[in-house]
Amino acid sequence: MNPAQATPDPARIEQLSVQNYRALKDVSLKLQPLTVLIGPNGSGKSTLFDVFNFLSECFRNGLRHAWDRRGRIREIRTRGEQGPVVFELRYRERRRTPLITYDLKIDEDNKGPHVRVEWLQWKRGAHGKPFRFLDFQEGKGEAVSGEEPDERARRVQSSLQSRDLIAVNALGQFAEHPRVAALRSFISDWYVSYLSVEDTRTQPEAGPAQRLSRTGDNLANGLEFLRESHPDRLEEIFRVLRRRAPRIQDVRAQAMEDGRLLLQIKDAPFERPILARFASDGTLKMLAYLVVLYDPNPPQFIGIEEPENFLHPRLLPELAEECRAAAERSQLLVTTHSPYFVDAVRLQEVRILERDDCGHTTVKTPDTDELRSLVDAGATPGYLWMSGHFRSGDLRGPAHP
Repeated sequence: MNPAQATPDPARIEQLSVQNYRALKDVSLKLQPLTVLIGPNGSGKSTLFDVFNFLSECFRNGLRHAWDRRGRIREIRTRGEQGPVVFELRYRERRRTPLITYDLKIDEDNKGPHVRVEWLQWKRGAHGKPFRFLDFQEGKGEAVSGEEPDERARRVQSSLQSRDLIAVNALGQFAEHPRVAALRSFISDWYVSYLSVEDTRTQPEAGPAQRLSRTGDNLANGLEFLRESHPDRLEEIFRVLRRRAPRIQDVRAQAMEDGRLLLQIKDAPFERPILARFASDGTLKMLAYLVVLYDPNPPQFIGIEEPENFLHPRLLPELAEECRAAAERSQLLVTTHSPYFVDAVRLQEVRILERDDCGHTTVKTPDTDELRSLVDAGATPGYLWMSGHFRSGDLRGPAHP
C-alpha cells in the first residue's frame, strides 16, 4: 500500500509566524503539504525546525520543561530585543473548514516562564468576522464552549493553577471545548525527528511500539508492532527498502532471553543475518524513515532534519518522492543541504532561509516566473539552486548580476 492510499483529512498549517525566538526576530513561514527549507549553515533552519519541537514539547511535557531545556529567556529571546516570545499558528482542522489562528506569547520574570497572552479565534465563511473563542492573559480568561463556538454560546471563566500552564493544553482535556481539544491533540501529536543512526542500533526492551521515537532508539519495537498488527504495511516497507537497497532480504527483531530485542538484517546472498550494529548506516536510516512515512496511524505533522546524512545521493530524490506520497496523510517539513533532494521537489515547496545584515533570519520563496520557465524547459530546482539562479540561499553569488 502506498502511503497516499489510506488518506484521512489531516489538519494543515497554513502559516507559522515567530517573533523573538533566537535568530527568528520576525519571521513568517507559509507551509505546503510538503515544505523544504534550504540555506547556508547558520541561516536559521534548525532554529525554525526547533520551533515545532518546542511547541510540541510544551504540550507534551509542559512549558517550563521545554523552556528550561533551551536555556531560558537569556538563550531563547532574540539578542538585544525585549518583550515576549511570540508564536502564531494559522491552520485548518480539515480541508474547507474555517481558518483558525492560535496566538501564544511567552515571557519570563523572577518566578520563571509564564504565558503572558494566549488566544484562539476563527473566521467562518469568506466574509465572516473573526471570533475569539479562547482568550487568556496571565493564567486567567474565558473560553466559549461547543462544536461551533460563536457569540451565542456559553462562555466559561477559568483561572489556571499556574501562569506557566498553557490554556489550550488545560482546557483541551474537556469535551465541552472540542475546538480547543482538537488543537491540543494536533500539536501534541507532532513528530519532529532527530533520528540518530547509532540510536537505531540499540537493543531496547522487548515490546511493540506504535510509533518510532524521535531518535529512532525503538526501531526494533516499531518493527515488532508492524509485524504483529500491520504485516501488510511492514511488507510494503520491505518492498520499498529492497528497491533502495536491492540486497536486503529481511529485517527481523528477535527477542532475547534477557528481555531485549535484537535487530538483525539479512542480505540476500547470505544465509545468516547480521546484527544491526554491523549494518550500513544508510540502510538503517532509510528503514527508519520508511517506518515513519508508512506509519499506519501517522502523525499529522512530521519534521525531518537533513535526511541526506548517511544516505547515498541517488537515494535522496526517491526519499523526496516518498515524502510527497506521505504528505497526503501528514504535513511534512524537511530541512536539507542536498540539491539531490531539492531536485525532486517543486519550486513552490522550497523556502530559502538567510541572515540579514542584523543577523536575523529571513524567508524567501524561489517561485518566480523566471525560475518556473527554467523548470518548464527541463532544469531541476536543485540545479538552479547550485547554479546560483535562486540568487540567495547559497554561499556562492548569483548566476547573473
